[in-house]
Amino acid sequence: MSNTGLLGAGVAADPGLEANSSGDIQVSASAHPLHLGFACELATEPLEKLFADPAVVPDLQALHAEVSLALGDLSPGRASVVRRLNEADIPVTAWMALPAAQGYYVNAGNAPQAAARFAELEKWTAENGLRWAAIGLDIEPNIQEFAALRNRRLRLAATLAERYFEFERIRKARREYAALIRQMQFRGYRVETYQFPFIIDEREARTTLLERLFGLVDVRGDREVLMLYTSFNHAMDSALVWKYGPEAQAIVVGSTKSDPATDARFPPLSWDELSRDLRVASHFSHTVGVYSLEGCVHQGFLPRLASMTWNQPVTIPAEAVRKVNLLRARIHTVLWIGSNLPYLVLAVFFAIGWWLGRRRMRRRSAAGGGG
Repeated sequence: MSNTGLLGAGVAADPGLEANSSGDIQVSASAHPLHLGFACELATEPLEKLFADPAVVPDLQALHAEVSLALGDLSPGRASVVRRLNEADIPVTAWMALPAAQGYYVNAGNAPQAAARFAELEKWTAENGLRWAAIGLDIEPNIQEFAALRNRRLRLAATLAERYFEFERIRKARREYAALIRQMQFRGYRVETYQFPFIIDEREARTTLLERLFGLVDVRGDREVLMLYTSFNHAMDSALVWKYGPEAQAIVVGSTKSDPATDARFPPLSWDELSRDLRVASHFSHTVGVYSLEGCVHQGFLPRLASMTWNQPVTIPAEAVRKVNLLRARIHTVLWIGSNLPYLVLAVFFAIGWWLGRRRMRRRSAAGGGG
């Protein structure tokens, strides 16, 4: 079993960042050697088709790259792909996914199912003679649950209101996932956790609001990986990576994957955008992941990465920096208000009661004076 995972050891921040007179951020050329990892999230049939391309494995070998493979199923076809990567000495991280009916991503609502899935994964691994560099836990909300409530606003509001007070649910989930991670480590695996960057804001705000409302779990293994996807808002440029990078143990950038259902709103990264994000991210981690491998193959990025010049500076526009600063300020405001909502409501009730009492006293005083 390899002693490295999708993302290598984080590095002490050496950002090489300077602001010029216009407010743009000048990111100097990185002095750190960069290793690449690629996340792959395909069903078995398209996964086999992807690796049927004779150029994919040699391209990965030329990049000395690693692969994090989502295990949405534990099929013979998927095992065959893992064996091929093992034979090619390409490190593979087992990105542990659950069946869709159980939420797919791991979260506060499916810790027992995640433990059962790990047992299934170990059995499948032994039966097929597979090797893993690490195990990855992708911590995200239950997308099926929220999709079902999307058009039922009253029910969604009621669910969120109920979860607002579920402090014990989150404490229990943290304990269960910490125990699962210890079990994985005891079995000889390194463990990576993949988190949204907003978990950093929640820690700074000293609250569990996002965990309670959305089922996130603030738990860590050997390495925490922040998913800094600028494809969700291209106007933020690499400022998103710059702003959260110093607080990340490791980084994944993206997305390069095209999806007809979402491309109109969230188009995949272009080559210029991807190379820019990689150069900025390389200041904060020796290895940077890219979501996704299939998107990079489809857009022809692997050969271009092999010949890419890494030591080029990057300019992050002042407007992009302003947008990210504003985003984080709003997140902190929402977290503060949300965390203190019961106290704010009580304060409003007390203020209204005080005002009504004063008003009543004035009326009585006026009535007595008039007599």
